[in-house]
Amino acid sequence: MNFSRLLLVIFAFSLLVSACAAAPNELVNSPSEEDEIAGFWQGLWHGIISPFAFIVSLFSNNVGIYEVHNNGNWYNFGFMIGVSIIFGGGGGGAARRRR
Repeated sequence: MNFSRLLLVIFAFSLLVSACAAAPNELVNSPSEEDEIAGFWQGLWHGIISPFAFIVSLFSNNVGIYEVHNNGNWYNFGFMIGVSIIFGGGGGGAARRRR
């Protein structure tokens, strides 16, 4: 592999990794247009329906996967539990006996 290809691969990889960098949510603890702040239970529900919300969000600008007007860590915790429920997260598959 010559130097220019190596440089291109390093640039592409760094661009890919930097695109995944987390940023703070500026709207935490600020109410939405309906004067609501999403909490744990809404986070859980949004995590469970996230695959369906993602498909709808591809065709509509009014639907999002994640509520940015949330109360912070409790919403995130509920969202991750909901995502784990729907995608089968956990150690259940690792505990299965192989034949």
